[in-house]
Amino acid sequence: MTTPVFELKNINYHFDNKRVLENINIKINRGTFLAIVGPNGAGKSTLLKLILGLLPLQNGEILVDGNDYNGKQSSLKVSYVSQKAQAFKAGFPASVKEVVISGLTKRKKLGKWFNKNDERKVQTVLKRLNIEHLIDKNIAELSGGQQQRVLVARALISDPSVLVLDEPTNGIDAKHVSEFYETLERLKHEGVTIILVTHDIGVVADTATEVACLNKHLHFHGTTEAFKSLDEVEISKIYGHPIQFVDHQHDRECCTS
Repeated sequence: MTTPVFELKNINYHFDNKRVLENINIKINRGTFLAIVGPNGAGKSTLLKLILGLLPLQNGEILVDGNDYNGKQSSLKVSYVSQKAQAFKAGFPASVKEVVISGLTKRKKLGKWFNKNDERKVQTVLKRLNIEHLIDKNIAELSGGQQQRVLVARALISDPSVLVLDEPTNGIDAKHVSEFYETLERLKHEGVTIILVTHDIGVVADTATEVACLNKHLHFHGTTEAFKSLDEVEISKIYGHPIQFVDHQHDRECCTS
């Protein structure tokens, strides 16, 4: 039997006496592309931060590769791409190469500089994401979608086994959202475990291998096929307001009312 990369048991969390997460139990297996969906305030980002060890456990248990995890260093290599609120502004003095190579900083001993091998790693990871032609561009001059792929490259340069993304397509136009998900599709086929928080229900239904619907409680966790079998009434109950799916090109988009 395969040991899950992450296993969360009986997780509860509150802010200022307000319950954010209630009795969350979920297993995330190696090689899974898990999309976590739900309305604003559902606790999605809080759940990610608990998994990453950025918030302390209040109660419950998190296992990493079958071992107790309390937010400290484990043998599991995890990279995190946060919300696009940190997008690079005009005039930010860094090239794509400089941004990506900074992802190796944690692995460098104090006083050690980047070398030719590190620079080759930058070229390799940019090529992997089909953006090697941007290597000398100023990061602030890129589109939102290109910036996000650069941040994914920065996350991947340290060869993580798990990639965690929190609403990475916020503020990105539809064309670049599609390209971004194509990037995640390739990483999925390469065996990277992906945990993605998103509002794009329709897109993840065609990209993720598993979907978790969260609204304080874990209302659904299963395969993409099982998720697609849910009707709009069932999804609306999870979200707490009506949800309507609209077909658009090859994706299912989600519109709320």
